[in-house]
Amino acid sequence: MQNKILSYLGLSMKAGKAVSGEFSVEQSVKTGKAEIVIVAEDASKNTKKLFSDKCAYYNVPEYVYGTKEQLGRAIGKEMRASVAVIDAGLANKIEQELKTMNE
Repeated sequence: MQNKILSYLGLSMKAGKAVSGEFSVEQSVKTGKAEIVIVAEDASKNTKKLFSDKCAYYNVPEYVYGTKEQLGRAIGKEMRASVAVIDAGLANKIEQELKTMNE
């Protein structure tokens, strides 16, 4: 289950449908491009609060999932505290996996 989410994140990045890093993710939320935001479990309290507030305000689904290392590795980068998927189809797949995992 867990690997599917990370695989979808990797696929999103390869397709150019994901952004990572605090500034880029925040911009994608503000501009309405982000379909879903994933924040690492080990992200700082400030980062978690920033994205929970921004995503709530802009009505973007936000989930806390994985570690910074897992998120970074999934998208072929260094450690990442946040990733936004900007493709509706891929975002839906990730959200479905996250919801079934939490049931």
